[in-house]
Amino acid sequence: MLRLDSNKPDFAAAFGALVNARRESDAGVSADVTAILAQVKVEGDAALRDLTQKFDGFDLDREGWRIDPAACQAAYDGLSGDLCDALLLAAARIRAYHAAQLPEDRDYTDEVGVRLGARWNAVEAAGIYVPGGRAAYPSSVLMNAIPAKAAGVARLVMVTPTPHGEINPAVLAAAHIAGVDEIWRIGGAQAVAALAYGTDKIAAVDVITGPGNAWVAEAKRQLYGVVGIDMVAGPSEIIVVADGANDPAWIAADLLSQAEHDPTSQSILFTDDADFADQVAAAVEAQLAELATGAVAGASWRDHGAIILTESLEGAMPLVNRLAGEHLELAVDACRAETLFALVRHAGSVFLGQYTPEAIGDYVAGPNHVLPTGRRARFASGLSVLDFMKRTSFIGLDQAGLRAIGPAAATLADAEGLPAHATSIRKRL
Repeated sequence: MLRLDSNKPDFAAAFGALVNARRESDAGVSADVTAILAQVKVEGDAALRDLTQKFDGFDLDREGWRIDPAACQAAYDGLSGDLCDALLLAAARIRAYHAAQLPEDRDYTDEVGVRLGARWNAVEAAGIYVPGGRAAYPSSVLMNAIPAKAAGVARLVMVTPTPHGEINPAVLAAAHIAGVDEIWRIGGAQAVAALAYGTDKIAAVDVITGPGNAWVAEAKRQLYGVVGIDMVAGPSEIIVVADGANDPAWIAADLLSQAEHDPTSQSILFTDDADFADQVAAAVEAQLAELATGAVAGASWRDHGAIILTESLEGAMPLVNRLAGEHLELAVDACRAETLFALVRHAGSVFLGQYTPEAIGDYVAGPNHVLPTGRRARFASGLSVLDFMKRTSFIGLDQAGLRAIGPAAATLADAEGLPAHATSIRKRL
């Protein structure tokens, strides 16, 4: 685990190396994905059949390509009371938050009589990728499917691998709650290719969202333009800004909440209290010894974790903005949290105050947990209903409107050497 002190002479170079470190897929993954995409594009369902057998040990023809809606209903009916209540609470809060994001159409006439505006429509079909197997995430189903349905997507397709036939019943129950229309038992880059290109069995979609491993992320990157995507997601990350008034065990748990996702995840603590930094480091080690996911979390913490000591928390915020993290906790009292929040320029999602652990945002708060990673929060936002919608502008002129603005348009066309553009306007004038 890296320890940095902003007062040390080598800090700038060491922090710069931390900012620029890459924890994402290498060229080998890119080449593998390119080959898989090409295979699916040419061979279609035959490629899906072969690759699913190869990677998941699952025979689609024998066991079935799709999961029937009745199976999702049965999974929902079989939930324990507490889990059912938790999923329904999460779904209701996610639905309410995302319904409030729906944009309004515009239609107005300006001062020279030109009608202008824009109309929003949902894409016709969307695909969501859900990681598979027993270690699957029903929360990811809700976070991806509910915004799509809130946007008005008519056909919502879910792909999820079922290695050796295994699937988490809670994932099926979440699909039932969210209103997923189709579920296909395929995963990996080949599933993304099927959604993008379409096959005889699986009709193509317009947008693909959802988390996955390095191969899934790379497939989405390569297929952007064939379809829309939410983002290219990398390993998870959390930045915690905390003062010494915190319980070090709380902050240690927050750091480990992201470290347990993957050995390439990253957890970083900024503090202005050296004794507190030592206490958090000790608490992390103590909790790792008892954590069921300790092997993964420990590798992440040792290889990519960091504790950074700064003179003040306010002085840490420019450094936080350079990292542009996926999750940012401001673990200070409510008043100071607002002060620090005002200094935040780049973060996927911000968690305000000592009683707002990042994990609450993963499940039940309402905002989406699909967030930009790898410093992409500098230019990207979390998943929203807008990822499943597109805006069409419109223009309407009468004779008076054309006389008001047409001559200027023709002049600009002349200047750009496009005489047919100019002629199409001047003939009307």
